[in-house]
Amino acid sequence: MSSPDAVKQCCARLYESDFTRLLLGDSFHPGGTKLTERLGALLGLDARSRVLDIASGTGTSALFLAERFGCEVVGVDYGSHNVEQSNAAASARGLDKRVCFQTGDAERLPFPDGSFDAVICECAFCTFPDKTAAAREFARVLRSGGGIGLSDLTRGPVLPEELSGLLAWVACIADARPVDTYVRYLSDAGFRVERVEPHDEALLEMVNQVRTKLLGAEIMVGLKKLELPGVDFTVAKKMARSAASAVQEGGLGYAIIHAAKP
Repeated sequence: MSSPDAVKQCCARLYESDFTRLLLGDSFHPGGTKLTERLGALLGLDARSRVLDIASGTGTSALFLAERFGCEVVGVDYGSHNVEQSNAAASARGLDKRVCFQTGDAERLPFPDGSFDAVICECAFCTFPDKTAAAREFARVLRSGGGIGLSDLTRGPVLPEELSGLLAWVACIADARPVDTYVRYLSDAGFRVERVEPHDEALLEMVNQVRTKLLGAEIMVGLKKLELPGVDFTVAKKMARSAASAVQEGGLGYAIIHAAKP
């Protein structure tokens, strides 16, 4: 059994890898900036808002929110390489006065109580080993009356075996929970859940895009036009097929949750 810190480090390395960026592109979650915009609208973001983006990845969502809503955004990510690249992207786009990124752990956020008007966390909560601690941290750093926008994978009671290993965990699948469980984590942390929306179609679209990119990458590696050492395409394609089937059969889904801190 891997330790929680080992899982976090493994997640960070995977999401910083060239292979992951090839498959997922700039936005590491289903629905891309379209669903990020939906979260921003539910949270009522505007130029007065100070927003925390937890597990901010390459910074795509934080930069988009700043441009779309005019808000100030702080991104926090476990991976130092992601943070370095995100800060460079903010500077290149002239957003470094309103957007910044730093390393941090979602279960021990490096901010004082009541620091933010809103928190977003996209397709990452299910990868946190201690979800109870993370939900409590979300509540702690929010001001009273602030809101959280969470988007994540949802699952039924049984997943195919190939979606249950560590590779699937860091691919944001194996520790996904039923949507009611996410609601309970937030409620137990003191949030009042305002809205739950299913967006399974966004997940299926993303999985199908990954399957297409896997085929293309395998061809390019075979032609020696691309180097991806250590990638087992047989395993990766099997996992992607299983994920697509699970979505179509209702075993995997995707949802966004909006909740408020009283």
